Amino acid sequence: MIRINKYLSICGVTSRRGAEQLIKKRRVTLNDLTVEALGTMVDESKDIVKVNGIEISPVSKLVYVLLNKPKNALTTLFDPFGRKTILYYIKGLKTRIYPVGRLDFDTDGALLMTNDGELAYRLAHPKYEVEKIYRAVVSGTFTSENVKKIAEGIKLADGHIGRAKVKILKCDGKISKVIVTLTEGHKREVKQLLKAVGTPVRDLCRVEFAGLRNDGLKPGQWRHLIQTEIQNLKTLVSL
Repeated sequence: MIRINKYLSICGVTSRRGAEQLIKKRRVTLNDLTVEALGTMVDESKDIVKVNGIEISPVSKLVYVLLNKPKNALTTLFDPFGRKTILYYIKGLKTRIYPVGRLDFDTDGALLMTNDGELAYRLAHPKYEVEKIYRAVVSGTFTSENVKKIAEGIKLADGHIGRAKVKILKCDGKISKVIVTLTEGHKREVKQLLKAVGTPVRDLCRVEFAGLRNDGLKPGQWRHLIQTEIQNLKTLVSL
């Protein structure tokens, strides 16, 4: 018998601390009953644990994958309404892996997936200031004043102050192309920041996550990370 937060960790879902957050959000079930207590015990020989309705089991091998997520796909492994999810593109992979963070339904680009729960938790935690770089096409003229406003900070829908570095690539009066670099990841943060300065997003692609780029991958394609990339990720978050 082991505590459920440790069980979620060895199943590669998240770290022990991250498991506590999943439990508090009522996303974990034990034998089809929602887990309420953080100290709940699991009998590994017979109990069935699910996260977001998906059964999990202890990891035998750590897997790290970079997916070039296409547009019109949900960053989840299951959708009750039957919409296409990222699982459609990695269904040939025998090991169950999970996305690190999320990309919006209409956003494409670099998405890391793994069953290394501790690494995933740290990469998603704002403490480690992991860079996420986006290429955006926006309506209107993006100005140096807009760059300054976003760098200084703008209040987001969730109450947090969002900040980012923005580099202007092109402006032609009707549209602008910019590069946005974040070290946090609040919900729809890039879209909120760009809309707040009067240049709503028309198209958004994440071109880099934690130093990993989707170069050479067509939308929907994925590859395994090489050992150097895995070590770089671990070094980045002090593992």
